[in-house]
Amino acid sequence: MDLYPATSHAAGDRLDPVAIIDIGSNSVRLVAYDRLGRAPTPIYNEKVLCGLGRNVLTTGRLNEEAVRRALSALARFRVLCDTMGVRRLHVLATAAARDAENGPDFLEAARNACGAEIQLLSGRREAELSALGVISGFNAPDGVVGDLGGGSLELVDVRGAVVGQGVTMPLGGLALQDLSGGSLKKAAKLVREHMRKAAPQLETLKGRTFYAVGGTWRALARLHMAARQYPLHVMHGYTVEPSDELSFLQVVEQSDAAQLQDVEAISEARRPLLAYGAVVLEEIIRVGRPREIAISATGVREGLLYEQLDRDGRAADALLAAAAELNALRARSPAHAEDLIAWTDRFVESLDGPETLDERRLRHAACLLSDLAWRAHPDYRGEQSIALIQNGAFTGIDHPGRAYLALAVALRHEGVAPEKASPVLRALAGPRLFERARLLGALLRVAFPISAAMGGVLERAPLTATDRTVTLRLPASARSLGNDRLLNRVRGLGRLIGRDGKIEMDG
Repeated sequence: MDLYPATSHAAGDRLDPVAIIDIGSNSVRLVAYDRLGRAPTPIYNEKVLCGLGRNVLTTGRLNEEAVRRALSALARFRVLCDTMGVRRLHVLATAAARDAENGPDFLEAARNACGAEIQLLSGRREAELSALGVISGFNAPDGVVGDLGGGSLELVDVRGAVVGQGVTMPLGGLALQDLSGGSLKKAAKLVREHMRKAAPQLETLKGRTFYAVGGTWRALARLHMAARQYPLHVMHGYTVEPSDELSFLQVVEQSDAAQLQDVEAISEARRPLLAYGAVVLEEIIRVGRPREIAISATGVREGLLYEQLDRDGRAADALLAAAAELNALRARSPAHAEDLIAWTDRFVESLDGPETLDERRLRHAACLLSDLAWRAHPDYRGEQSIALIQNGAFTGIDHPGRAYLALAVALRHEGVAPEKASPVLRALAGPRLFERARLLGALLRVAFPISAAMGGVLERAPLTATDRTVTLRLPASARSLGNDRLLNRVRGLGRLIGRDGKIEMDG
């Protein structure tokens, strides 16, 4: 099985879009992806905040105006799907349609509006798909997934690719606002009472990761980023220490939402729900005592797509699959990246210091991404590499790993002196990954003047290290490549790891 399969589509290939419409308690959303695969790329994403779940638990019915807005959105989404050539459309409905007495009538009207059958998810099924979404979006996840919607909260344990038993509770933002009559104090009491049902899930959370799924928690994370002046505006994989998060959540609960920093980035319809989301997350942290909170941008929709893959497709590495696709689309010679992986494998294996499995997969991803910016002016290739990689739509990677990728490729263009590195990315990567990025950057600076970014070259020019020396061996047919520029790069690599550098010629 190939973890970064060479099935990535070429730039001229026709898209084969697959789309999902998610009829939630707070919003109705359409997301269309380029194709079904391990790392599908959204090509269109639109949501309409309809508020279907508002007052359902007290009135028992979906609000007529909310239904009107939802049906209008569904009709619009049908036209968009036809425009994009979507042949596979999945329509999901969750808590609001599940709990309302007029839910069946709404679902029939919704089916007519969008022209597709609708899957009404049970709470347990919703929890399962949320867990699969996290499995699809994180490398070897270990913890508890919490999916907070407008009407419900689902909690489910995940360990690698294994999904545990899920539980659903009426603790979504709209549901809590409804049941509590707008009182946060009463909402907190309701949360404590319902969380007793989640004891099997929360008892396993101590010292592990809590994966937060859902728009309200992503909105809270956005505000937390602003309060911390966090430099990387990528939601997926953003992690928070529980003690830091508790302090922030209490500020949210006690403040007027309009006064929170950067709140203008949050839709007005969602702002009243922030405090309720904060109450739920605070109780999970207090009871479960997780090691960290990780924000997930992947959930039910991505879980449904992941479930449809075959066994090999699900086992593939999401980061490497996405990097391989970008390599196929943008590199001068995509085969060169595969050569780089093998060439750097051999060099790293000759070193004394260990490389972890995660560092290895990050190095492979960086090799696949190493030639993305070749069309830019040489003076700006490092800068463009950073822009493409640090903000790329990657999953299966945390923020330090993302910083490593951007640094390694940028340093290939800029040089590996510490002062050449972005201070922001250096701080995000941390000392260990920063040095690994410098090492790979130095390796890439040796490789490209030999290969000119073409495939089938590096295997004839092995680079190895001994206790004292880094040696590049060139074949007789390439003797003239061994000029001062290349020698200086080999010596620079050697200095980085405390060794001399030299070039030897065959023949």
